[in-house]
Amino acid sequence: MKALTGITAAEFARRRRQLMRMTGNDAILVLPAAPERIRSHDTHYPYRQDSDFWYLCGFPEPDAVLVLVPGRKHGEAILFCRERDPEREGWDGPRAGQDGAVNDYGMDDAYPIDDLDEILPGLLEGRSRVYYHFGRDADFDLKLIGWVRHVRAQVRQGAQPPHEFLELGHLLHDLRLFKSKDEIKLMQRAADISVQAHQAAMRAARPGIREYELQADLERVFRANDAWPAYNSIVGAGHNACVLHYRANTAQARDGDLVLIDAGAEYRSYASDITRTFPVNGRFTPAQRALHDLVGDAQRAALGCARVGVPYEAGHVAAVETLTEGLLRLGLLKGKLEKHLAEGNYRRFYRHKTGHWLGLDVHDVGDYRIDGDSRLLEPGMAFTIEPGLYVSHDDTTVDAKWRGIGIRTEDDVLVTADGPVVLTDALARSADEIEAAMASA
Repeated sequence: MKALTGITAAEFARRRRQLMRMTGNDAILVLPAAPERIRSHDTHYPYRQDSDFWYLCGFPEPDAVLVLVPGRKHGEAILFCRERDPEREGWDGPRAGQDGAVNDYGMDDAYPIDDLDEILPGLLEGRSRVYYHFGRDADFDLKLIGWVRHVRAQVRQGAQPPHEFLELGHLLHDLRLFKSKDEIKLMQRAADISVQAHQAAMRAARPGIREYELQADLERVFRANDAWPAYNSIVGAGHNACVLHYRANTAQARDGDLVLIDAGAEYRSYASDITRTFPVNGRFTPAQRALHDLVGDAQRAALGCARVGVPYEAGHVAAVETLTEGLLRLGLLKGKLEKHLAEGNYRRFYRHKTGHWLGLDVHDVGDYRIDGDSRLLEPGMAFTIEPGLYVSHDDTTVDAKWRGIGIRTEDDVLVTADGPVVLTDALARSADEIEAAMASA
């Protein structure tokens, strides 16, 4: 039974054709599916397909290999996958099999995965270049090398083995960087679900609540909308918000604490990524509001740079300048702005970049720099804007009112010819909006 992908078979085919045009007719491309992964003993993590593999065919099963052979007369897109097996399907669910691979997933040809050793060397023969992700799967690396050696062993009989291995990501990841209309629809749906989830957490917040209770409220909304967490949800109360990749989610939120929630839904394999910071009792203290407003100023400065033709790095530079100016104004830094920017002293309170590409992966693929220069933004690129400030709870060099405050505000942004579109714009962002939303709940 074909999985719901939200992407048409025609678009998957277009992606494959575009990639093969870039590699040329003397190439072959080999992409294995993601393996199943053991959680403990004989139980597995929920299966999630490899993003590059999925991008080119939408096939949702493990134990599969996609092979693209540009110019092959009998069909360029070949899938090796599991055969139908009523006994195993009774335990694990239905399989597509070879007929499903062709009829439901648009493959030109399909073979049993058990025939890979026998058939793939013949597909490699006569091809000059192999495009593949070396280093992701050591076992499959060795298999591929073995198949190439098998062809080389037949040189005296006239075989022509590949003589060059090339990294597939250099071409494929540039394609993935530019989102199609159907991809944008899926990303908007992921964003909408995530907005609903953050709203549910704000409604549930109260002094004394545990971080994992708020996580449960969030993730219930994800699953109720046929989505999954795109990454491990971060719910940090009090000074836990200063831990960038906080994982425990076990502490209790006390009256007067801020709660930082960094969580996003994955819908049809596309990720959202939102962070909001709010007072668990519904009201910011003056110090909390001052830092929250400063982070909001930095986000707006970065958003103003999210335009066609502007270097990607410009958003980070704008956010850093805004944050540093504000830290000086509030007294957390002292001295000259230019000196602090040149020496990077802001990193004491702001340790990360201002965003990342977004798509099939929450930290999506694509080069940020080309020939050493920051990449210029183009329509169809999507990324996050997420400035923050983090004041350690034991930093005695600053006034006590600032200590233990961690704030990040993050939204998902699409670059268009008409300016930036904030996919997550429906979620309360400013301190006033957050207080109003929590009061109405």
